[in-house]
Amino acid sequence: MNRATPLDDDARYRALCSHDARFDGRFFVGVTSTGIYCRPVCRVRTPRRENCRFFNHAAQAEQAGFRPCLRCRPELAPLDRHWSAEDAGAILACQAMRLLDDPQSWSTAWADGTAIRRLSERLGVSDRHLRRIFEAHIGVSPQRYVQTRKLLSAKQLLADTRLPVSQVAQASGFASLRRFNGAIQARYGLSPTQMRRSQSAPSGREAEHAGATVHLSWRPPYDAVAMLTFLAQRQLPGVEWVQPEALRLHRTVRLVVGGETHSGWLVAQFEPAAHRLALRVSDSLHTVLPSLIWRVRALLDLDADPQAINAVLHPHFPTGDGLRVPGGLDGFELAVRAVLGQQVTVAAARTLAQRLVERWGEPLVTPFASLHRLFPSAHTLASADPQALGELGIVRQRQAAIQALARAVTDGSLDLGGQADLSSTLQTLQALPGIGPWTAQYIALRALRWPDAWPTGDVALHQALGLNHRLGAATQRQAKRLASAWQPWRSYAVLRAWAGTYQAPATTDPPKDSL
Repeated sequence: MNRATPLDDDARYRALCSHDARFDGRFFVGVTSTGIYCRPVCRVRTPRRENCRFFNHAAQAEQAGFRPCLRCRPELAPLDRHWSAEDAGAILACQAMRLLDDPQSWSTAWADGTAIRRLSERLGVSDRHLRRIFEAHIGVSPQRYVQTRKLLSAKQLLADTRLPVSQVAQASGFASLRRFNGAIQARYGLSPTQMRRSQSAPSGREAEHAGATVHLSWRPPYDAVAMLTFLAQRQLPGVEWVQPEALRLHRTVRLVVGGETHSGWLVAQFEPAAHRLALRVSDSLHTVLPSLIWRVRALLDLDADPQAINAVLHPHFPTGDGLRVPGGLDGFELAVRAVLGQQVTVAAARTLAQRLVERWGEPLVTPFASLHRLFPSAHTLASADPQALGELGIVRQRQAAIQALARAVTDGSLDLGGQADLSSTLQTLQALPGIGPWTAQYIALRALRWPDAWPTGDVALHQALGLNHRLGAATQRQAKRLASAWQPWRSYAVLRAWAGTYQAPATTDPPKDSL
């Protein structure tokens, strides 16, 4: 995949001097005079150029002996999503890095070496080859990369929650409290308790009433109103409450982490001036915060790199630079809603999904009158009476598709998580009754977070592109040819077309990734 133009160190220093949020997470700067590394948005006094060392990843800075800044907090930076098409090794390294960013990969298996073997098997290479490629392109070993991710996650929990240190260690993937304390002390020179005090974690009654609130950053531009409007048009009362005018999203959550189910609620408040999101969660979700943060980042597409995407799409979508691709907190829920949306309007699909929630959604107590149910689980819908589904107005073909999806997820033959293998998941989906190319691509676009999905045969997309959808296969071929110029970001092109921002090729230059 393409990425934005690589930055040299002089360009990075200019970005640091201007605190340019467009480059947040794309590099980190280590200050040799202090031994601290920062994000480019850090508001401390800018160090002299000769005192700066630049790194592509936080793990590189920590391997070089730098400690994270307690003011700009590198753990809050957007994740690196720079995919490269330079060579097979770069692609493999980026795929491995994305898999390792998932908190559910931070298992204790790293201690005995089995995790790297499973990762290499997943990627179809030997563990020796994976280590060599990862170090060549990322600059650190996979073990070092995971250790940094775990430590930064723990640092965030220590700063923003009142979780006991033992629970912070467990949530961050450490095998024992002793190992956790040792890792924090060795890397940061502080005990977990000292780090918590130094970062001013919420305390007393404030923490009790506010709940755990963490902050998640993004790179501008980001059109938060458009994102929330898209979600509001599809919201399910009882499960979601979206307020685009207030830049706020509420919803119920069910997470399965380590074989255990956790249920609760979240409130996401956009803070555009600071290019960040304030995420407040119920007490019941505190111990799985890293996994929840991961899913919220995917739901709201917080890790996208607009510089790379807009360099490809801006000529055809000049007013869509801030649009992102909405994801989902739960892949099964999104897949069911995609099936219900086949060949009907958004409003009709929402009505059917609402009936499903009212009939089988598990009740949940929350502080918000508008939130009181969870979306039905795969196990529940797999065992539902087809006649009862029919009574909700769901036709037989979609009944069969929903229950086939539910059974496949329940028995483990179908993975709809953000880290699922794309090719095998698409094949499995289309082998199910009632799941065609459009539905599979839509699920890939939102649940699998594939940036190059293309929902074949989408009438609204064809209309937005000015094509005659009545021509059938000919229109699909024409749309595919047109979209070839948008690879590898066709998912973003789809959202921009649906939003009505498509224009014929412009003669203006694409946005520059420079200062």
